[in-house]
Amino acid sequence: MPYKGRAHKFGDDINTDDIIAARYLNTTDRAELARHCMEHVDKNFIKKVKPGDIIVAGKNFGCGSSREHAPIAIKTSGVSCVIAASFARIFFRNSVNIGLPIVESTEPSKRIRKGDLVRVNTKLGIIRNLTRKESYRIEKYPTFMHRIINAGGLMNYLKKRIK
Repeated sequence: MPYKGRAHKFGDDINTDDIIAARYLNTTDRAELARHCMEHVDKNFIKKVKPGDIIVAGKNFGCGSSREHAPIAIKTSGVSCVIAASFARIFFRNSVNIGLPIVESTEPSKRIRKGDLVRVNTKLGIIRNLTRKESYRIEKYPTFMHRIINAGGLMNYLKKRIK
């Protein structure tokens, strides 16, 4: 499935506390988590993000604690995909498990600018920066990852498989 939206740009080492502060972890309400998404690094992020938008970041995105709340807050805020030069491994896994598409690639994380219109196709292995008229090759998602993402996460995927 292709993802298309405006880029919200962040730097290196965005940790899970930057994504969703620990003081909000006493709730499982996804909408409440989304209301505070990225407020440590951009207090107006939630006012600016539109459904389908894409986060673009530098290296080590999602470092810090292993909280699932971080990718949940991002996904529920309306972000369709995250592109970063690299991810903390536990954040990568948590994102796939909750059905948040993420793409690890250095070139687009450097070339895409705030506000650029971006289309990501994990099946074809390509990111298109429609604003700059550039394309970047990325690693294609394996079939099983597409199935998990398309099901809305690992638990939904497993429920479908069991039926």
